Amino acid sequence: MGKRKRYKNYDNVKNEQSFSDMLRWAKERRQKKKDLSVQLPHSEQKQAEELRENKEAFSLTWIGHATFLIQMDGLNILTDPVWAKRMGVQKRLTEPGLAQEELPEIDIVVISHGHYDHLDFRSIRKLKGEPTFYVPEGLKSAFTRRGYKKVTEANWWDTFEAGGIKLSFVPAQHWTKRTITDTNTSHWGGWIFEDSSGRSVYFVGDTGYFRGFKEIGDEFKVDIVLMPIGAYEPEWFMKVSHINPEDAVKAFLELKGKKFVPMHYGAYRLADDTGPEALDRLLKEWSRLDLDEGMLKVFKLGETYWGDGV
Repeated sequence: MGKRKRYKNYDNVKNEQSFSDMLRWAKERRQKKKDLSVQLPHSEQKQAEELRENKEAFSLTWIGHATFLIQMDGLNILTDPVWAKRMGVQKRLTEPGLAQEELPEIDIVVISHGHYDHLDFRSIRKLKGEPTFYVPEGLKSAFTRRGYKKVTEANWWDTFEAGGIKLSFVPAQHWTKRTITDTNTSHWGGWIFEDSSGRSVYFVGDTGYFRGFKEIGDEFKVDIVLMPIGAYEPEWFMKVSHINPEDAVKAFLELKGKKFVPMHYGAYRLADDTGPEALDRLLKEWSRLDLDEGMLKVFKLGETYWGDGV
């Protein structure tokens, strides 16, 4: 068996934390007192039936963490579908905004990378429909050995056509690992969807801040940016792989986006920050820069926006 390919970030930036770094973080965590009693709110007006019946209107629904239902040109698209009740030893902090049985039949699933909070096969098995899976290079075999046949691998800057939708896989700064021996043997990145009307949605995935945002903004017209803002604390440990709220705003401005939709906060305790803390820092940075309030769209869990509402 040949040597497995290992994927890299721009400028060979690496996520290299030592055992002593882990011990330092564990010690810091024990000394912190975090209020986990306050969590992100759920929408009081879930529209699951309308979503199941929708065959043509654009809609965007935040289910939680990095999971969105996007409806474009009559297609139902899911990003990083994860309904897991636990992540490692930690219980999920907020219930998903929609239960899996409330979803319509799914046409397309995109995966940003192989970490368990973004790729959960137990959740995938319960999806309705027979979706085509678009996955980073190196992940296809994880699907095919489980019996999935409609799987397409992507490398950075690859573009695909699906039912009138254009999908493009773009860079991110991250890493991946599912077993002891497979570190960085599959790639990571974000997905840009462009529909027949010219509307675009950029699902950033999981990333630290990096120079690729400017490059992506120069290459694509970006309308809606689904941007991670959580799992950044302690920043000396997380900075390479997880963007903080202030840098997320900086990245959004470099992308020249029209709408900022925060994600990747409040569902799992992957780091020391809480969901409300991440959102508070985002709002403060937005205000500090005196940015247009209409360009920031904070979703409640399970909330749906339709058509030109986003």
